[in-house]
Amino acid sequence: MSRPGTTSQDLVRLYQRAFVEYGVIALWNMRPVETPSPADALAITRALRKKGGMSGRRLAEQIEAACRAAD
Repeated sequence: MSRPGTTSQDLVRLYQRAFVEYGVIALWNMRPVETPSPADALAITRALRKKGGMSGRRLAEQIEAACRAAD
């Protein structure tokens, strides 16, 4: 379920948004990287799903879709 026109910039934006919105709640034990690869972005999705509530789960899904589009 990827959106047309998804770029690596979208992936970076979503990754950074995850740390801004869920850093203390779900990603407290992870350090953000400056230019995340799809693997870096996928690494945070499990924590978002478990600790981020419904909105964290939705963000994880968006990150996963952006990673698929980046392939």
